[in-house]
Amino acid sequence: MIRLRCPTPLLASLLVCFAAMPAFAAETPPTTGTLIDFQAQAELTAPNDLGRASAYVEASGPNPSELSRKVNKVLADALVIAKRQTEVKVKSGGTHTYPVYGKGNRTIEGWRMRSEILLESRDAAALSELLGKLQATLAVGNLSFSPSTDTRRTIEDEATLDAIARFQEKATRYAAALKKTYRIRSLNVQSNSAQPTPMYRGMALMAASDAAPMPVEAGDSTVTVVVSGQIELNN
Repeated sequence: MIRLRCPTPLLASLLVCFAAMPAFAAETPPTTGTLIDFQAQAELTAPNDLGRASAYVEASGPNPSELSRKVNKVLADALVIAKRQTEVKVKSGGTHTYPVYGKGNRTIEGWRMRSEILLESRDAAALSELLGKLQATLAVGNLSFSPSTDTRRTIEDEATLDAIARFQEKATRYAAALKKTYRIRSLNVQSNSAQPTPMYRGMALMAASDAAPMPVEAGDSTVTVVVSGQIELNN
């Protein structure tokens, strides 16, 4: 369900559009004519202008303290590299340590530790370049692109106006076919977006000498707005 935010040019137009509709009132008037329920849909593409990725180090060893020092050193060095890329936001992710059991799952033979950093950027080239550098010591756990909040909001507003216009066109066409006038009794606006699946999951470690940028293609997402409602034909 879309909630109307602070007026933008598109939303201002949307409000005018709603104001022009003949049947909005604080209370639903009693039914006197034929009711018709239907819906209209609009789809627009939104550029995936926000990239998110995770990179992690994972290692095993018999001594948890030594294992922790080893993993933390690798991650600290990676953070130094990552923070040099000012176009990419960097923050620490989760850290997990768990035992490795021997046969029969009765005795602990060692420990395994995984720690990650999270990356976010609206600059796909900068994110690609940084991931290429980090893969010298880290593995890429996930990489995906989606529309940023501002981009999604703009596209949703445009699609909403389109869907409402299509709803009005249908209402006028249905009423004209029955030689009636009409009023709108209710409207419901819903939106969703179909995003591509993550580009990479759990990529293996690459050789330290391979620091080439990771090839990425951000692509687009589809934003769909459905306006469903009910009109009443006047007798």
